[in-house]
Amino acid sequence: MKSIERKDYMNTLIGLRDKNLIKILTGVRRCGKSTIMQLFREYLIADGVSQTQIVFLNFEDFENRKWLNDLEGLYYHIVNQLDLSKSCYVFLDEVQQIKEFERLVDGLYVKPNIDVYITGSNAYLLSSELGTLLTGRYISIHILPFSFKEFLFTQTDTSRTDLLFAKYIDTGGMPGIFDLPENLVKNYIQDVIQNIIQKDVLVRNKWRNQDHFNKTTAFLFDAIGSIISPKKITNTLKTNNQISLSHNTVENYINALVESYMFYKVKRFDLRGKGLLMTQEKYYSVDLGLKKFFLGDKINLDLGHNLENIVFIELLRRGNQVNIGKAGNTEIDFVVRKPNGDREYIQVAWTTKEQSTFEREIRPFELIKDFNRRILLTTDVEPATTYKGIQKINIIDWLLENSSTT
Repeated sequence: MKSIERKDYMNTLIGLRDKNLIKILTGVRRCGKSTIMQLFREYLIADGVSQTQIVFLNFEDFENRKWLNDLEGLYYHIVNQLDLSKSCYVFLDEVQQIKEFERLVDGLYVKPNIDVYITGSNAYLLSSELGTLLTGRYISIHILPFSFKEFLFTQTDTSRTDLLFAKYIDTGGMPGIFDLPENLVKNYIQDVIQNIIQKDVLVRNKWRNQDHFNKTTAFLFDAIGSIISPKKITNTLKTNNQISLSHNTVENYINALVESYMFYKVKRFDLRGKGLLMTQEKYYSVDLGLKKFFLGDKINLDLGHNLENIVFIELLRRGNQVNIGKAGNTEIDFVVRKPNGDREYIQVAWTTKEQSTFEREIRPFELIKDFNRRILLTTDVEPATTYKGIQKINIIDWLLENSSTT
């Protein structure tokens, strides 16, 4: 596979170089955080930074396990390798493995001439004492699996983007799958999921019943793009699987899945009341390849929600704040607050070739009483059009905006 530069993330790190902030790369396991840090290290070396100015430690490597409970020893192991008369760079991969890691990070941060970069695969990293200890002194950079744009760089022939988009929906964009023969992809995804569930969920929360957790996870994948609640999951598992779980247990399971970045919770925004609603959220997966592992070919029966999932993750990737929209008794798929503060409204449908479907999809737009941009995304192959101020755009064209696959 060709090396994927992941330019957006690299440009972010280059822009933050030597700024007086700890750089924290977050994201689900195997989404490429370590690779991005390694690419940035290579960039520094190419820019003239010497090996005596860089320390790179991955705390999931066996050889580094000796430091997990030796905070003082680890601190001096790092500092003694560096030429502190020059700008130095410390990279700590999966730093949450270290006991009291926040003290180590703080100690390195206050040391003159040390620029600190860390990664973590669980939101606990920022909700722990680190977030309190370093308030205002760090910046979080959230890493996601390959976008469709990046996915195309893994392919040798990109002349049929429609066929490749179908493949992308099927396989997802976890970076590690593109170095493997197709018959090993399922095994790789299984290993990724097992790592997430074991290391970031069960062990950390001291839960023993993985079967109940897995069934809750499968339900959440099956309900992507639908409004759900712990009560609904509890009732369904009891009826269909003869599993009796409390609402609190299910809610804890869901929170753990969100903390591990396998899922993202999306709240509803009332367009009339101009505020967030505290019930009836939706959930989207970080990657459709994980969904396919849990649901198999059943994923192909849910094309509309799969498309929604891809749009949601792409909106996050572009730095947007995303909510579900409520307009009267209708729903807008996504209310988007862009980084510059502008708002957009987005509807997603597999196809709107039938007039009745088109009218159903644009009806919620007509209830919005402002003049912000309205976009309807579909897989329909036709030139972009505008109807009553609503732009209808092909999903592939939207995903590849301002990009080249060459």
